[in-house]
Amino acid sequence: MTSIILLVASTLFWCLLLFPVALLKLMLPFPAARRRLDPVLNAIATAWVSGNAGWFERIQRVSWDIQGNVGLRYADWYLVNCNHQSWVDIFVLQQALNRRIPLLKFFLKRQLIYVPVIGLAWWALDFPFMKRHGKTELRRNPALGREDQEAARRACEKFSLVPTSVMVFVEGTRFSEARRVAQSSPYRHLLKPKAGGLAVALNAMGTRFRSMIDVTIAYPERIPRFWDLACGRVGPVAVRIRQLPVPPEFCDADYTRDKVFRAEFHHWLGRQWQTKDDEIEQLMARHEGRGGSLQSE
Repeated sequence: MTSIILLVASTLFWCLLLFPVALLKLMLPFPAARRRLDPVLNAIATAWVSGNAGWFERIQRVSWDIQGNVGLRYADWYLVNCNHQSWVDIFVLQQALNRRIPLLKFFLKRQLIYVPVIGLAWWALDFPFMKRHGKTELRRNPALGREDQEAARRACEKFSLVPTSVMVFVEGTRFSEARRVAQSSPYRHLLKPKAGGLAVALNAMGTRFRSMIDVTIAYPERIPRFWDLACGRVGPVAVRIRQLPVPPEFCDADYTRDKVFRAEFHHWLGRQWQTKDDEIEQLMARHEGRGGSLQSE
């Protein structure tokens, strides 16, 4: 419980610094003002993330195995793609990438804007809020899908003003074995990827991105919950990071209207997802083979 109190206190402290600057940005909705104010907001949020990382390190006895987070530039743009198993993933990503690349900006469900304090902070930092319509709704009204894509495009246009890391969980929801079976997913450790958000981000900002950062997270013992994080029971964590070039042809293609490109994009993402699935399998097997040890080589 003490760790939760400390996390809440840290969040309130940094939000008290964040909100006045956000209000000023709201009053001055001009590109020139955004170029000056957004770096201030991002710096406050980065300090907040650093504090969370310090809190994370103090309460966890984590065996970290992070490889690939070198050769990155803080003053540049990146598209980050990662598998998704738990809310703990966000803290792991921050631990691995904070101050190595710009602040991660996530695509969030619109309902999360109502989370006390933190929802307002996400809004102030221009995190994109999406409605995430279900398949039945989209079949009845395909225009709803285009609305979300347009919202993502507008968010990416804002990100083009200052260095930003656009974060996408392409599975769309947290992995569970029940969901994997319900989807008939061809992967052992992943759900089927949903390509739309990634394709829109590439189309809106592809020429800005220095590279795409592909992140694979594995929890060899078990997938932790947020409460496990608060209690210091996360266990070993393995993170693999790869920089991939952004195919130039993906930056101009229209995912919603070009069927040929859509098929090509799905194939490209599917190859990445198979590589990620194989990598998770290897990390899990290596952990078992070493009797629970996951130290870097």
